[in-house]
Amino acid sequence: MLIRFLVAIVAIAALYLLAWPVPIDPVAWNPPQNLGLISPFAANDQLAAARGIDLGTCVGPEDAAEGPDGAVYVACEDGTIGRISSTTYTYETFAKTGGRPLGLEFDVQGNLLVANAYLGLQIIAPDGEVTLLTDQIDGAMIRYADDVDVAADGTVYFSDASSKFGPMDTTDTMAASILDIMEHAGNGRVLRYDPASGQTTVVMSGLTFANGVAISEDEQFLLVNETGEYRVWRHWLAGERKGESEVILDNLPAFPDNVNNGLQGRFWIGLVSPRDQLLDDLGPHPFLRKVVMRLPEALRPAAVPTSHVISIDADGTVLMSLQDSAATFPVLTGVLETETSLYLTSLYGNQIGRLDKAALYK
Repeated sequence: MLIRFLVAIVAIAALYLLAWPVPIDPVAWNPPQNLGLISPFAANDQLAAARGIDLGTCVGPEDAAEGPDGAVYVACEDGTIGRISSTTYTYETFAKTGGRPLGLEFDVQGNLLVANAYLGLQIIAPDGEVTLLTDQIDGAMIRYADDVDVAADGTVYFSDASSKFGPMDTTDTMAASILDIMEHAGNGRVLRYDPASGQTTVVMSGLTFANGVAISEDEQFLLVNETGEYRVWRHWLAGERKGESEVILDNLPAFPDNVNNGLQGRFWIGLVSPRDQLLDDLGPHPFLRKVVMRLPEALRPAAVPTSHVISIDADGTVLMSLQDSAATFPVLTGVLETETSLYLTSLYGNQIGRLDKAALYK
């Protein structure tokens, strides 16, 4: 009787692992070999000098933007936008967006554009009034607004990380991102919002978790991070190659998250977590990825807390690779560069790291 019972349990477990429905329909792909932290990504501790700014109840400052008043504005997990004084580094609530604000960027009029993962594209006036600009395209909901940038004429470019898996379909933004990357079906895209017509159109599609977006200073091109493929795209907005796209940085040793304009023509990218060898090994095997999704969450691939950001030029050449082996500020999504500081944004914690650039360049 005991043997029959054990056989039945094993059979049920096997049937579950082989056939239980999962939300993903994986597509086979062949990841490039992970070369690890070799040049220009060699391990270092240049971020170790960063110090935390307390954000009170603001948890997960996923992106930051410098306002026309010189203050630093951050996106918080609870739906608020916080403001940090540039002189005293004190924190206060600026606005409440609801949902989960992610990407932030100011336009030339001093309005704050917000990519809200739950609600779509929002704009916040200098007095804190929040307005929804768009949450649909072609009659369908935008499921995962992620990062944003805005041109001088007010045209907004923002990523829809996944048109299939949004945080409203799962437990949170991280869970949705894991589903999209595990499926690897090119559900991500970059969208354009035209303030004159109110129309939202597709700029790029077929991306595996479309993430950071940044417009070049001369507005000739747009950089786009494709998290699930470990690479950075350049999409031409003007000139002879207008409408064309090309990969300028490939086979990164980690998952790229936000990309932000820095100074002197550079761009900053947060490498949110190192690549997972199991996930790479599963790339060519869609069926096995379904099996993995049936395992307890603790046994699935997950983000490893490290601290790593890079800066690149317009052609994808790595200019700086900054790390902290202690991961004091872990799971870094990106960098806001000001004249004096680098602000390190993250998915977790109620602090934002600030690195004095004088310490970095001494």
